Amino acid sequence: MIDQRSQAIEIEALDKWYGHFQVLRNIDLNVTQGERIVVCGPSGSGKSTLIRCVNRLEEHQRGSIRVNGIVLNDSVKNLDAIRREVGMVFQHFNLFPHLTVKENCALPQILSRQKKRADAEALAMHFLEKVRIPEQADKYPGQLSGGQQQRVAIARALCMTPKIMLFDEPTSALDPEMVKEVLDTMVALAEEGMTMIVVTHEMGFARKVADRVVFMEAGEIVEANDPETFFNAPDSARTRNFLSNIMH
Repeated sequence: MIDQRSQAIEIEALDKWYGHFQVLRNIDLNVTQGERIVVCGPSGSGKSTLIRCVNRLEEHQRGSIRVNGIVLNDSVKNLDAIRREVGMVFQHFNLFPHLTVKENCALPQILSRQKKRADAEALAMHFLEKVRIPEQADKYPGQLSGGQQQRVAIARALCMTPKIMLFDEPTSALDPEMVKEVLDTMVALAEEGMTMIVVTHEMGFARKVADRVVFMEAGEIVEANDPETFFNAPDSARTRNFLSNIMH
């Protein structure tokens, strides 16, 4: 019997359509507290849509989602509670260009958590140190590299003290030389026990960090396995074909 309290995310029989096109088909996925899940698959397979459904940036039509036991439904109260638990980092950094790095990290706390500015800025500096860019605090996003901006975005999400972090292809908009610094930041976060779902094509990261690798294609979960099995002895021919195309 599964201890329901240990489940951070429970997704059951999830379906989603865009008009007549079904983008998610009968998705079942449970994520345990502290577990790190990497979701991979070809473009258009539904990976990003799936994680965007977890905090209702996308609305599903059938099935159920629970986050730390809270049902995701039309209740504004439930949605607010879930969004307090879940942080998200996107492909593009979505930083305010007219605010400094420190202000970008402090403002959401002031607006959403009603924190005093001094407390919000102190927490901002704590997490900027954690992602190893405290010296950039008083600069503006346009003065930073793409990798640095993505680390600011991670720090900003962490300032909201989430229990779960969702990453939607966080390195895909970066130049290759900047990818490692962002992945290193995410590895450090994973090592601290953060519950994470990461949509990425970075298979080295998946091997190193993931507890499970989930392969999606055509809106379905084709396979979910530990990294050793996933990369060396995948169950599905579709997984083997995907890996043969992306592994060099």
